[in-house]
Amino acid sequence: MARLLQDPSKLHPSEWYTANTMQRASTQSQKSRSECNIAESWRLVDEIEKTTQKTQSDVNKKLEQRREEIKFWRQELDNKVEQIVNETEILLTFKKRLERALEGCKEPLVVAQKCLLYRQRRVGIDLVHDEVEQELLKEAEVLQGIIALLGRTLEQTKEQIRRNRSAKYNLDMDLKDKFTALTIDDYCASLTNDTPHITYADNAMKLEGNFVSPEDWIDFSNINVKKADKQRNNSLALKALINGILSQTVNDMRKQCEMVNTAFRNRVKEVKDAKHKLETLLAMVMDEIASQEKNIAALKKAIADKEGPVKVAQTRLDVRNHRPNVELCYDTVHSRLMSEVQEITKNIQRQNALARAQTELKALTRRQLSLEEEIKVKENTLYIDEVLCMQLRESVCINNY
Repeated sequence: MARLLQDPSKLHPSEWYTANTMQRASTQSQKSRSECNIAESWRLVDEIEKTTQKTQSDVNKKLEQRREEIKFWRQELDNKVEQIVNETEILLTFKKRLERALEGCKEPLVVAQKCLLYRQRRVGIDLVHDEVEQELLKEAEVLQGIIALLGRTLEQTKEQIRRNRSAKYNLDMDLKDKFTALTIDDYCASLTNDTPHITYADNAMKLEGNFVSPEDWIDFSNINVKKADKQRNNSLALKALINGILSQTVNDMRKQCEMVNTAFRNRVKEVKDAKHKLETLLAMVMDEIASQEKNIAALKKAIADKEGPVKVAQTRLDVRNHRPNVELCYDTVHSRLMSEVQEITKNIQRQNALARAQTELKALTRRQLSLEEEIKVKENTLYIDEVLCMQLRESVCINNY
């Protein structure tokens, strides 16, 4: 009956107590582990919070430093842009000066060439390679050299302006990029943990291939600044060169122009003196021609005056030759008549001075024509040099540029 009352599936009380004890122990152990986990979690949360705040603070500091760095370079680039713009504007005024100087050289060159062309119209002995022609040729050569030099300098100036603008373009592009970067970083600096609409960006951690190092970033702007400085320095040197060239060329042009004008004045004076001397000689020749003409007239009259006596003497001789017989005597009369004829004939022959006088008159007449022709040559030369050339040169005005 006792065996019937005992259920074989039931546990022993000791097992019950043991089980309860184990439950309590397991629960206490789990509770302890949970408490440790909670404590560790709070410690970890606190540590992470502090680390996150520190990291974010460091990022904010770095971001502020980066913004200041960008602002510094923006200011540097702005200064260089202002400098290169000012230099370019000044260089543009120098370019205009060169263009005006080139234009100003054209008229003096045309005048010099016209003078050379006019002076080809000189004739005779006056068509000479004189000092005026030498100085005119030198003036044309000087002007052509100046035009070539100014042309090369103008091209150099245009190229420098192009380089300045290229340097400014690079600075402007750099400034534009830095403005964009600063705008972005300003926005990033304004973001806080409470800023609305901030979201996760899954691809933010990807580094694309176009990232550059901070050193390369600095070098890029440094290179642009150095290029701008180089072109600015080149512009300064070119301005000094242009000033020197313009000053020297104006001095050379004025000096050579005065040399030509002085040569013209001297030549005109020489030609006028020569013309005056020729006119004096012509007057002397004209007087001599008048005297010779009077001399010829006197000689002709003297010859004409001897015709009567010689005719009388020869007639007497001829008549007396018809005396008859012994009367044809060579008496003193006949002898004296013979002497008279011979004497008159001899005196007439002595008056061959008429032929010589006529020859001399012809020579004087030729001399008169020669002198008159030479005077015309001098008048032509004076017209060319004094009227055509010197008056033309009065229009030449050499200004400072």
